[in-house]
Amino acid sequence: MSLSESMRRVLPYIRGMLIGSTGRPVRLVPVVDPPGVPFEIDLSEMGEIEEERLLRSLSALIEGRRDELAGSLSLFVRLPEEERCFRVERRGGGPGRGEPGSPYEGLSTEGREDVVRGRVAVVTGGAQGFGEQIVRGLCASGAYVCIADLNGEGAERLADEINAEAGEPVAWAVQVNVADEGSVEGLFARIVEEAGGLDLCVSNAGVLRAGSVLSQSSGDFRFVTEVNYVAFFLVTKHAARIMRAQHLLAPRWYTDIVQINSKSGLAGSNKNGAYAGSKFGGIGLVQSFALELVEYHIKVNAICPGNFFDGPLWSDPEKGLFVQYLRAGKVPGARTVDDVRRYYESKIPMGRGCTGPDVMRALYYIVEQEYETGQALPVAGGQVMLR
Repeated sequence: MSLSESMRRVLPYIRGMLIGSTGRPVRLVPVVDPPGVPFEIDLSEMGEIEEERLLRSLSALIEGRRDELAGSLSLFVRLPEEERCFRVERRGGGPGRGEPGSPYEGLSTEGREDVVRGRVAVVTGGAQGFGEQIVRGLCASGAYVCIADLNGEGAERLADEINAEAGEPVAWAVQVNVADEGSVEGLFARIVEEAGGLDLCVSNAGVLRAGSVLSQSSGDFRFVTEVNYVAFFLVTKHAARIMRAQHLLAPRWYTDIVQINSKSGLAGSNKNGAYAGSKFGGIGLVQSFALELVEYHIKVNAICPGNFFDGPLWSDPEKGLFVQYLRAGKVPGARTVDDVRRYYESKIPMGRGCTGPDVMRALYYIVEQEYETGQALPVAGGQVMLR
Protein backbone atom coordinates (compact mmCIF):
# COMPACT_ATOMS: atom_id res chain seq x y z
CA MET A 1 0.00 0.00 0.00
CA SER A 2 2.20 2.81 -1.28
CA LEU A 3 1.72 6.37 -0.09
CA SER A 4 1.90 9.51 -2.15
CA GLU A 5 4.92 11.77 -1.85
CA SER A 6 2.75 14.36 -0.09
CA MET A 7 1.64 11.82 2.50
CA ARG A 8 5.24 10.71 3.05
CA ARG A 9 6.20 14.33 3.64
CA VAL A 10 3.38 14.95 6.10
CA LEU A 11 3.58 11.77 8.18
CA PRO A 12 6.76 12.57 10.15
CA TYR A 13 5.15 15.81 11.36
CA ILE A 14 2.02 13.96 12.41
CA ARG A 15 4.04 11.32 14.20
CA GLY A 16 5.94 14.10 15.97
CA MET A 17 2.62 15.61 17.02
CA LEU A 18 1.60 12.25 18.53
CA ILE A 19 4.88 11.82 20.37
CA GLY A 20 4.62 15.36 21.67
CA SER A 21 1.12 14.64 22.99
CA THR A 22 1.95 11.33 24.68
CA GLY A 23 5.67 11.37 25.39
CA ARG A 24 5.87 7.91 23.81
CA PRO A 25 7.01 6.69 20.40
CA VAL A 26 4.38 5.27 18.10
CA ARG A 27 4.17 3.50 14.76
CA LEU A 28 1.65 4.62 12.12
CA VAL A 29 0.49 1.68 9.98
CA PRO A 30 -1.69 2.27 6.86
CA VAL A 31 -4.92 0.25 7.18
CA VAL A 32 -8.25 -0.06 5.35
CA ASP A 33 -10.38 -0.74 8.41
CA PRO A 34 -9.13 1.40 11.28
CA PRO A 35 -9.86 0.36 14.87
CA GLY A 36 -12.14 2.67 16.85
CA VAL A 37 -13.19 6.09 15.67
CA PRO A 38 -10.28 7.71 13.84
CA PHE A 39 -8.92 11.08 14.90
CA GLU A 40 -9.39 13.18 11.76
CA ILE A 41 -6.61 15.34 10.44
CA ASP A 42 -7.96 17.35 7.53
CA LEU A 43 -5.28 19.18 5.57
CA SER A 44 -7.17 19.19 2.28
CA GLU A 45 -7.57 22.97 2.27
CA MET A 46 -3.89 23.62 2.76
CA GLY A 47 -2.94 23.36 -0.90
CA GLU A 48 0.80 23.06 -1.44
CA ILE A 49 2.53 21.61 1.61
CA GLU A 50 4.83 24.13 3.22
CA GLU A 51 6.45 23.42 6.56
CA GLU A 52 5.45 26.65 8.29
CA ARG A 53 1.79 26.32 7.26
CA LEU A 54 1.80 22.63 8.11
CA LEU A 55 3.07 23.30 11.63
CA ARG A 56 0.47 26.02 12.13
CA SER A 57 -2.32 23.76 10.89
CA LEU A 58 -1.34 20.82 13.09
CA SER A 59 -0.87 23.04 16.16
CA ALA A 60 -4.34 24.56 15.65
CA LEU A 61 -5.83 21.12 15.07
CA ILE A 62 -4.78 19.65 18.40
CA GLU A 63 -5.47 22.77 20.45
CA GLY A 64 -7.73 21.58 23.27
CA ARG A 65 -7.83 18.03 21.85
CA ARG A 66 -4.55 16.58 23.15
CA ASP A 67 -6.23 14.00 25.36
CA GLU A 68 -8.43 12.85 22.48
CA LEU A 69 -5.40 12.55 20.21
CA ALA A 70 -3.33 10.77 22.88
CA GLY A 71 -6.03 8.14 23.35
CA SER A 72 -6.82 7.57 19.68
CA LEU A 73 -6.26 4.13 18.17
CA SER A 74 -6.30 5.38 14.57
CA LEU A 75 -5.96 8.46 12.39
CA PHE A 76 -7.70 9.60 9.27
CA VAL A 77 -5.47 11.91 7.24
CA ARG A 78 -6.98 13.91 4.40
CA LEU A 79 -4.71 15.69 1.91
CA PRO A 80 -5.79 17.44 -1.31
CA GLU A 81 -5.00 14.39 -3.46
CA GLU A 82 -5.13 11.51 -0.97
CA GLU A 83 -6.99 10.19 2.06
CA ARG A 84 -5.57 7.44 4.27
CA CYS A 85 -6.30 5.72 7.58
CA PHE A 86 -3.53 4.70 9.94
CA ARG A 87 -3.52 2.44 12.96
CA VAL A 88 -1.61 3.94 15.89
CA GLU A 89 0.64 1.25 17.36
CA ARG A 90 2.17 1.63 20.78
CA ARG A 91 4.53 -1.24 21.48
CA GLY A 92 4.11 -3.49 24.47
CA GLY A 93 6.33 -6.53 24.98
CA GLY A 94 8.85 -7.88 22.53
CA PRO A 95 10.24 -11.33 21.89
CA GLY A 96 12.02 -12.97 24.80
CA ARG A 97 12.23 -9.83 26.98
CA GLY A 98 15.54 -11.15 28.28
CA GLU A 99 14.62 -14.31 30.17
CA PRO A 100 17.72 -16.16 31.46
CA GLY A 101 19.04 -18.50 28.80
CA SER A 102 17.15 -16.84 25.93
CA PRO A 103 19.05 -15.19 23.05
CA TYR A 104 17.68 -11.86 24.35
CA GLU A 105 19.13 -12.19 27.87
CA GLY A 106 20.61 -8.87 29.00
CA LEU A 107 19.83 -7.16 25.69
CA SER A 108 16.37 -5.69 26.27
CA THR A 109 15.51 -2.61 28.32
CA GLU A 110 13.43 -4.63 30.76
CA GLY A 111 14.09 -3.68 34.36
CA ARG A 112 15.75 -0.33 33.62
CA GLU A 113 13.00 1.49 35.45
CA ASP A 114 14.21 -0.35 38.54
CA VAL A 115 17.86 0.55 38.15
CA VAL A 116 18.19 1.94 41.70
CA ARG A 117 15.04 0.51 43.35
CA GLY A 118 15.85 -0.87 46.77
CA ARG A 119 19.49 0.25 46.69
CA VAL A 120 21.06 2.04 49.61
CA ALA A 121 22.61 5.34 48.56
CA VAL A 122 24.38 8.30 50.10
CA VAL A 123 24.60 11.77 48.56
CA THR A 124 27.11 14.19 50.06
CA GLY A 125 26.10 17.83 49.81
CA GLY A 126 22.58 16.45 49.47
CA ALA A 127 20.61 19.24 51.16
CA GLN A 128 20.62 21.75 48.29
CA GLY A 129 21.50 22.37 44.64
CA PHE A 130 22.35 19.36 42.47
CA GLY A 131 22.61 17.24 45.61
CA GLU A 132 18.98 17.89 46.54
CA GLN A 133 17.89 17.05 42.99
CA ILE A 134 19.83 13.78 43.12
CA VAL A 135 18.34 12.88 46.51
CA ARG A 136 14.80 13.53 45.26
CA GLY A 137 15.44 11.57 42.06
CA LEU A 138 16.84 8.53 43.86
CA CYS A 139 14.02 8.51 46.41
CA ALA A 140 11.43 8.81 43.66
CA SER A 141 13.05 5.82 41.94
CA GLY A 142 12.80 3.63 45.01
CA ALA A 143 16.24 3.97 46.65
CA TYR A 144 16.90 4.46 50.36
CA VAL A 145 18.96 7.61 50.62
CA CYS A 146 21.22 9.09 53.28
CA ILE A 147 21.33 12.87 52.91
CA ALA A 148 24.82 13.84 54.08
CA ASP A 149 25.51 17.54 54.41
CA LEU A 150 27.37 20.07 56.53
CA ASN A 151 24.00 21.81 56.77
CA GLY A 152 22.46 19.30 59.15
CA GLU A 153 19.22 21.25 59.65
CA GLY A 154 18.68 21.52 55.90
CA ALA A 155 19.31 17.80 55.46
CA GLU A 156 16.83 17.01 58.25
CA ARG A 157 14.16 19.24 56.68
CA LEU A 158 14.59 17.60 53.30
CA ALA A 159 14.43 14.08 54.78
CA ASP A 160 11.29 14.96 56.74
CA GLU A 161 9.63 16.39 53.63
CA ILE A 162 10.48 13.38 51.45
CA ASN A 163 9.44 10.84 54.09
CA ALA A 164 6.12 12.62 54.61
CA GLU A 165 5.45 12.56 50.87
CA ALA A 166 6.49 8.90 50.61
CA GLY A 167 4.41 7.85 53.62
CA GLU A 168 7.34 5.77 54.87
CA PRO A 169 10.97 6.36 55.81
CA VAL A 170 13.01 6.43 52.59
CA ALA A 171 15.56 9.10 53.52
CA TRP A 172 17.54 10.04 56.59
CA ALA A 173 19.96 12.85 57.35
CA VAL A 174 23.50 12.88 58.71
CA GLN A 175 25.55 16.01 59.32
CA VAL A 176 29.06 15.62 57.95
CA ASN A 177 32.16 17.64 57.15
CA VAL A 178 33.55 15.82 54.13
CA ALA A 179 36.95 17.45 54.57
CA ASP A 180 37.38 15.86 58.02
CA GLU A 181 38.21 12.14 58.05
CA GLY A 182 36.72 11.51 61.49
CA SER A 183 33.45 13.04 60.39
CA VAL A 184 33.42 11.00 57.15
CA GLU A 185 34.18 7.79 59.06
CA GLY A 186 31.23 8.57 61.34
CA LEU A 187 28.96 9.11 58.33
CA PHE A 188 29.60 5.65 56.93
CA ALA A 189 29.25 4.07 60.36
CA ARG A 190 25.77 5.62 60.55
CA ILE A 191 24.92 4.27 57.10
CA VAL A 192 25.81 0.75 58.16
CA GLU A 193 23.75 1.20 61.33
CA GLU A 194 20.75 2.44 59.36
CA ALA A 195 20.87 0.16 56.33
CA GLY A 196 23.52 -2.52 56.86
CA GLY A 197 25.55 -1.55 53.81
CA LEU A 198 25.81 0.66 50.74
CA ASP A 199 25.28 0.31 47.00
CA LEU A 200 25.71 3.82 45.61
CA CYS A 201 27.87 6.67 46.87
CA VAL A 202 27.38 10.03 45.15
CA SER A 203 30.23 12.34 46.12
CA ASN A 204 28.59 15.64 45.30
CA ALA A 205 29.72 18.11 48.00
CA GLY A 206 31.84 20.87 46.53
CA VAL A 207 32.72 24.54 46.82
CA LEU A 208 33.78 27.31 44.45
CA ARG A 209 35.92 30.32 45.25
CA ALA A 210 36.91 32.03 42.05
CA GLY A 211 39.99 34.21 41.90
CA SER A 212 42.98 35.21 39.80
CA VAL A 213 46.22 33.31 40.23
CA LEU A 214 47.76 36.78 40.69
CA SER A 215 45.71 37.58 43.76
CA GLN A 216 43.91 34.58 45.27
CA SER A 217 45.01 33.72 48.79
CA SER A 218 46.63 30.36 49.46
CA GLY A 219 43.99 29.85 52.16
CA ASP A 220 41.16 30.03 49.61
CA PHE A 221 43.08 27.76 47.24
CA ARG A 222 43.63 25.15 49.96
CA PHE A 223 40.01 25.36 51.13
CA VAL A 224 38.70 24.54 47.64
CA THR A 225 41.25 21.75 47.25
CA GLU A 226 40.38 20.19 50.62
CA VAL A 227 36.64 20.05 49.88
CA ASN A 228 36.69 19.18 46.17
CA TYR A 229 39.78 16.94 45.97
CA VAL A 230 40.89 15.56 49.34
CA ALA A 231 37.31 14.95 50.50
CA PHE A 232 36.64 12.75 47.47
CA PHE A 233 39.55 10.55 48.59
CA LEU A 234 38.12 10.36 52.12
CA VAL A 235 34.58 9.56 50.96
CA THR A 236 35.82 6.90 48.51
CA LYS A 237 38.07 5.33 51.13
CA HIS A 238 35.29 4.73 53.64
CA ALA A 239 32.55 3.92 51.13
CA ALA A 240 34.75 1.39 49.33
CA ARG A 241 35.55 -0.46 52.56
CA ILE A 242 31.84 -1.23 53.01
CA MET A 243 31.36 -2.13 49.33
CA ARG A 244 34.40 -4.41 49.33
CA ALA A 245 33.09 -6.28 52.36
CA GLN A 246 29.75 -6.82 50.60
CA HIS A 247 31.50 -8.02 47.46
CA LEU A 248 33.29 -10.82 49.24
CA LEU A 249 29.97 -12.61 49.76
CA ALA A 250 28.15 -11.14 46.76
CA PRO A 251 30.75 -11.48 44.01
CA ARG A 252 28.34 -10.74 41.14
CA TRP A 253 26.88 -7.56 42.69
CA TYR A 254 28.12 -4.24 41.32
CA THR A 255 28.32 -1.10 43.42
CA ASP A 256 29.05 2.47 42.38
CA ILE A 257 31.02 5.47 43.52
CA VAL A 258 30.14 8.52 41.41
CA GLN A 259 31.82 11.88 41.72
CA ILE A 260 29.75 14.86 40.61
CA ASN A 261 32.60 16.66 38.92
CA SER A 262 32.17 19.60 36.51
CA LYS A 263 32.75 20.70 32.93
CA SER A 264 35.61 22.61 34.58
CA GLY A 265 37.21 19.21 35.21
CA LEU A 266 37.53 18.79 31.44
CA ALA A 267 38.53 22.29 30.34
CA GLY A 268 40.32 25.15 32.06
CA SER A 269 38.32 27.93 33.73
CA ASN A 270 39.47 31.55 33.55
CA LYS A 271 40.29 33.05 36.98
CA ASN A 272 38.91 29.91 38.56
CA GLY A 273 42.06 27.80 38.83
CA ALA A 274 41.46 26.44 42.32
CA TYR A 275 38.11 25.00 41.31
CA ALA A 276 39.18 23.69 37.90
CA GLY A 277 42.40 22.25 39.30
CA SER A 278 40.55 20.38 42.03
CA LYS A 279 38.11 18.98 39.46
CA PHE A 280 40.88 17.93 37.05
CA GLY A 281 42.51 16.18 39.99
CA GLY A 282 39.21 14.51 40.83
CA ILE A 283 39.15 12.81 37.44
CA GLY A 284 42.66 11.53 38.07
CA LEU A 285 41.43 10.01 41.33
CA VAL A 286 38.38 8.51 39.59
CA GLN A 287 40.57 6.74 37.05
CA SER A 288 43.05 5.53 39.69
CA PHE A 289 40.40 4.33 42.15
CA ALA A 290 38.55 2.60 39.30
CA LEU A 291 41.65 0.58 38.44
CA GLU A 292 42.18 -0.45 42.05
CA LEU A 293 38.59 -1.23 43.02
CA VAL A 294 37.43 -3.02 39.88
CA GLU A 295 38.37 -6.39 41.37
CA TYR A 296 35.66 -5.83 43.98
CA HIS A 297 33.08 -4.90 41.32
CA ILE A 298 33.12 -1.32 42.56
CA LYS A 299 32.74 1.01 39.59
CA VAL A 300 34.13 4.52 39.97
CA ASN A 301 32.98 7.19 37.50
CA ALA A 302 32.45 10.93 37.27
CA ILE A 303 29.62 13.03 35.89
CA CYS A 304 30.72 16.42 34.59
CA PRO A 305 27.66 18.72 34.53
CA GLY A 306 27.48 22.11 32.92
CA ASN A 307 26.34 25.15 34.87
CA PHE A 308 23.26 24.64 37.07
CA PHE A 309 21.77 28.10 36.51
CA ASP A 310 18.68 27.41 38.62
CA GLY A 311 20.71 26.31 41.65
CA PRO A 312 21.73 28.61 44.52
CA LEU A 313 25.32 28.96 43.29
CA TRP A 314 24.09 30.93 40.28
CA SER A 315 20.59 32.13 41.22
CA ASP A 316 20.80 33.13 44.88
CA PRO A 317 19.38 36.70 44.84
CA GLU A 318 22.06 38.00 47.23
CA LYS A 319 25.19 35.91 46.70
CA GLY A 320 24.54 34.11 43.38
CA LEU A 321 26.98 34.36 40.51
CA PHE A 322 24.43 36.13 38.30
CA VAL A 323 24.19 38.95 40.86
CA GLN A 324 27.94 38.97 41.46
CA TYR A 325 28.73 39.16 37.74
CA LEU A 326 26.15 41.92 37.21
CA ARG A 327 27.60 44.03 40.04
CA ALA A 328 31.14 43.40 38.85
CA GLY A 329 30.27 44.39 35.27
CA LYS A 330 31.72 41.11 34.03
CA VAL A 331 29.20 40.89 31.17
CA PRO A 332 29.53 43.90 28.83
CA GLY A 333 26.23 45.80 28.43
CA ALA A 334 24.31 43.70 30.96
CA ARG A 335 21.80 45.74 32.99
CA THR A 336 19.84 42.99 34.68
CA VAL A 337 20.35 39.51 36.09
CA ASP A 338 18.39 38.17 33.10
CA ASP A 339 20.90 39.83 30.76
CA VAL A 340 23.72 38.02 32.54
CA ARG A 341 21.86 34.71 32.38
CA ARG A 342 21.16 35.05 28.66
CA TYR A 343 24.84 35.80 28.07
CA TYR A 344 25.94 32.56 29.71
CA GLU A 345 23.15 30.52 28.11
CA SER A 346 24.29 31.78 24.70
CA LYS A 347 27.63 30.05 25.25
CA ILE A 348 25.93 26.65 25.39
CA PRO A 349 25.11 24.98 22.03
CA MET A 350 21.88 23.61 23.48
CA GLY A 351 20.95 27.07 24.78
CA ARG A 352 20.26 26.32 28.44
CA GLY A 353 21.90 25.35 31.68
CA CYS A 354 22.19 21.85 33.11
CA THR A 355 19.30 20.57 35.25
CA GLY A 356 18.71 17.88 37.85
CA PRO A 357 16.97 15.54 35.36
CA ASP A 358 19.98 15.85 33.02
CA VAL A 359 22.29 14.65 35.79
CA MET A 360 19.90 11.88 36.87
CA ARG A 361 19.84 10.39 33.35
CA ALA A 362 23.62 10.19 33.46
CA LEU A 363 23.59 8.71 36.94
CA TYR A 364 21.09 6.00 35.99
CA TYR A 365 23.20 5.15 32.94
CA ILE A 366 26.32 4.78 35.06
CA VAL A 367 24.60 2.58 37.65
CA GLU A 368 22.94 0.43 35.00
CA GLN A 369 26.13 -0.05 32.97
CA GLU A 370 28.22 -3.01 34.15
CA TYR A 371 31.00 -2.58 31.61
CA GLU A 372 32.17 0.96 32.26
CA THR A 373 34.45 2.34 34.94
CA GLY A 374 36.95 5.16 35.27
CA GLN A 375 34.99 7.44 32.93
CA ALA A 376 34.17 11.15 33.05
CA LEU A 377 30.77 11.71 31.44
CA PRO A 378 30.06 15.28 30.24
CA VAL A 379 26.50 16.56 30.69
CA ALA A 380 27.09 20.06 29.40
CA GLY A 381 24.75 20.65 26.45
CA GLY A 382 27.65 20.43 24.00
CA GLN A 383 29.68 23.15 25.72
CA VAL A 384 32.48 20.66 26.37
CA MET A 385 33.25 17.86 23.91
CA LEU A 386 35.68 15.02 24.47
CA ARG A 387 38.47 14.41 21.97
